[in-house]
Amino acid sequence: MYTTVMAWQRTLLYRDGTLERVLEPGRHRYDDKRCTLIVVDMRPRLLTVSGQELLTRDGLALRVSYAMNWQVTTPEQFTTGAQYPEQVLYAAVQDAARRAVAGHTLDELVADRGLLVGDLVEIATAVTGLGVRVDGVTARDLMLPGELRRAALETVLAKERGRAELERARAEAAALRSLANTARLLEEHPALLRLRTLQVAATPGVQVVLDPRERA
Repeated sequence: MYTTVMAWQRTLLYRDGTLERVLEPGRHRYDDKRCTLIVVDMRPRLLTVSGQELLTRDGLALRVSYAMNWQVTTPEQFTTGAQYPEQVLYAAVQDAARRAVAGHTLDELVADRGLLVGDLVEIATAVTGLGVRVDGVTARDLMLPGELRRAALETVLAKERGRAELERARAEAAALRSLANTARLLEEHPALLRLRTLQVAATPGVQVVLDPRERA
């Protein structure tokens, strides 16, 4: 009987329960009565670790989800190294994440998301013998408890209100400085006031009432 191995696959050929060889991409002939084939996909894979509840160094709980990129490098080890190799990978990410988060405070983790990810060397060591390569781990979602989310929102709102009040105060101070400068200029040069009055009077629809008591 014949079997075809695709470019992204490797096929383990077992004869009478013993690994005989690894079939490379191409067409191969084998004895289907004595041989068993196990196909291994060699393409890069993505393992998603759903939200884990972790404790920070300052004793606060948060939930973080992770994504790990990995790939099979040695198909025979991947097949025999563990019954469920992906579960071993999953647990390795969990353990590394717990240690990473426990080593930092919440403020540090929020300021630098990179601290949420454990050491890749640590994860690679934990999966030694599985015949895989870990290419990267990223923290996807950081979820704070409800009380912390509300506190963080209140802090942001307070900062924005403070910034708005500061801008309003600056605008009022600028307007007062402008009025003071104008008053001082008119006091020093009275002719400017008469000139401004004539400008306003020339505006259509504007009525100017002159006080006869005012000295020319």
